[in-house]
Amino acid sequence: MSLFMSRRQDDEYPLTDNPNHSYILSTSSLNTPVNGSTTQSGYNSGDETAAESESNRPLPSAVDIEARINHAKTDEPPYHVFTKRQKWNFVYLVSLAGSFSPLSSNIYFPAINTISLELGVSESLIALTITVYMVVQGIAPSIFGAVSDTSGRRLTFAIVLTIYTAANLALSFTANYPMLLALRGLQAAGSAATISISTGVIADMASPGERGSFIGTNAGIRMMGQAIGPVIGGLLNSAWGFRSIFWMLFAFSLLVLLLLLVFLPETQRKIAGNGSIPLTGFHKAWIYYLRPPKEWANSDKPEKSKMPPFSLQKIIVPLKYVVEKDIFVLLSWGALVYALWSMVTSSTTTVLLRTFPDLKQWEIGLCFLPNGFGCVFGSLITGRLLDKSFKQVEARYKEEHGLESVNVKGNADFPIEHARLPLMPYFSVAFIVAMGLYGPSYEFNDLRRNFAGNLVASLGLQFFIAFTATAIFNINSTMLVDCFPDGAGGATATNNLFRCLLGAVGVSVIQPLIDAVKIRNAFLILTAVVTLFSPLVWVQWKYGRKWRLERERKAALSAQ
Repeated sequence: MSLFMSRRQDDEYPLTDNPNHSYILSTSSLNTPVNGSTTQSGYNSGDETAAESESNRPLPSAVDIEARINHAKTDEPPYHVFTKRQKWNFVYLVSLAGSFSPLSSNIYFPAINTISLELGVSESLIALTITVYMVVQGIAPSIFGAVSDTSGRRLTFAIVLTIYTAANLALSFTANYPMLLALRGLQAAGSAATISISTGVIADMASPGERGSFIGTNAGIRMMGQAIGPVIGGLLNSAWGFRSIFWMLFAFSLLVLLLLLVFLPETQRKIAGNGSIPLTGFHKAWIYYLRPPKEWANSDKPEKSKMPPFSLQKIIVPLKYVVEKDIFVLLSWGALVYALWSMVTSSTTTVLLRTFPDLKQWEIGLCFLPNGFGCVFGSLITGRLLDKSFKQVEARYKEEHGLESVNVKGNADFPIEHARLPLMPYFSVAFIVAMGLYGPSYEFNDLRRNFAGNLVASLGLQFFIAFTATAIFNINSTMLVDCFPDGAGGATATNNLFRCLLGAVGVSVIQPLIDAVKIRNAFLILTAVVTLFSPLVWVQWKYGRKWRLERERKAALSAQ
């Protein structure tokens, strides 16, 4: 920003004795010298003595003037008209929908052996259904995330949940392996996109100051599926067979679909604005037909809620994010951590049965609880830490620039990286240490043969792996939404694509790796790999802001 105001600013807010501008340039606040000179500025028309001394007061800096102008704009509309309580209610609702992706994946793990025996195929082929699930899980959000950014969140939610519900119903009648393989892919297509859409809803209604808590809670609720899914799957499989798992998912998804249709309005800002634009047609929540929002009363009623056109370009544009240096580094580290965490989770059943062959199916399900609770606590705690960090950096930024109540989210020079990334090194180091100890923990009895076999060390390390991995995911996701608030759905889908494709590769190689080098050495090799790429965290902190500003300048020039 220039030291002096531009000519356009001088014309709009002249530094004269005009009493109409006295509320902007009050005498109590004009105390910043410019080059040591003094000049006459605005004055309080009700105080003649102060008016006489105005000529001796220094000229305020452009930053001071801009801050007071922005502060004076008391009629500026809120970021969103939803109350805090309404926002939280919608966060809970869309997070419940987003939980289907991890729930559908993990509820399946305790039943792998049962499915293998009942369908008459090897465990390796059943593991292939997990790989297919993850591949589709990575691709589908790139399509539906772009649809949600153009055609709306509500419509896209309805489409994907309908697909997911139908897939669960069909899976309940699984008769052979090809049917299972195809329907698991269809199930993934419906469930995976719910994550990017739910993140898009949060970006629509949450300001940056509250986004961390919302995204953290969103991830925490989603990860409840990570915690309780295997337990439910183990219990259902033991009692009624693996098909009962899909019957439960069918009933649950149908309930959530109905709740979304009844209560969730369209939030996409190109369609609904900040929530004050009256909605029509499918964009309108069913409950609004009985009780429309009070904000609509003073708004002009549009002829029709028009849906922006959808094109393949909307899918391709988010994929271009990965060629940007700051985004590539951000996505790469998150995807690598996700791949290793997926390898730990997907191999748990096999590793447990090899080490403790007497475990029952429902007991194996219980062994997934530490991993799930690690995900939940990692999400909730990180969300609050992100909000706290943002507010601290925001307060420091305002103090350094002489700002008061100005919303800094649109300032290009605001160091968003320093608000989101300071905890990343700590979580990353903790993740690497936990990974390094995880493999050897299964061979603890080889070192202390007098001890009876137990799972405390291994499952405790699973908790820390999940906790730190989820913290890293949340930081990455929040940072990505901050970089692309208007395209949060597509950006999150790109993040999901990066993670799931690398995760699918990891899941496909972990079993052969364990067979080749044993459990301990397999995870020590993975620890060495993640350690090798850990400097990406430093690179993001050191150069991320510089690269982001270059990217934004480039985008601004190309838009002209």
